Amino acid sequence: MSNDVPTLTTWSLEQTSPDDLRPARIPDEASGIRIVRAEVPSPELNRFFYTGVGGDLRWTDRLPWSEERWLEFLDRPGMETWVAYERGTPAGYIELDPQPEGAVEISLFGLLERFRGRRIGGHLLSFGTARAWDLAERWPGREATRRVWVHTCSWDGPHALGNYERRGFRVFDVRTEPAAA
Repeated sequence: MSNDVPTLTTWSLEQTSPDDLRPARIPDEASGIRIVRAEVPSPELNRFFYTGVGGDLRWTDRLPWSEERWLEFLDRPGMETWVAYERGTPAGYIELDPQPEGAVEISLFGLLERFRGRRIGGHLLSFGTARAWDLAERWPGREATRRVWVHTCSWDGPHALGNYERRGFRVFDVRTEPAAA
């Protein structure tokens, strides 16, 4: 029997210029992929994706959120949710969380399990990162984006870290700690 304590490694990554973005190939028109901004803050929509995408990835921190807490988080100037659809079916999402000093965090990003491994994620991440860089164009009074950042961990999908790096994100911090049981 091993005395090894399970660990969780978290990588924090960033881009500091729109020129850092290395977009994935855009799926061909036959794939039916389109990405649309959910302009009305909707706790139900974001909760659906949070549980649908994160259910097998151990996403738990938002599970106890009330509808009011969800709405408080989503209904802020500059907060955006973009949804990827394949032939009219929701496939995944990306949340852009505006922060002080021109920073935008990709707070959540992922695909429903049925849509993983089909190159949709690279396209959605590319599109969402570009929207983080041009966020101020849609939100008058918001300062221009100077940094886009994200974190991923060893519990996320096996391609998550590589997808971020292929899109031009650079690791700026790595933390390894005992995993919660």
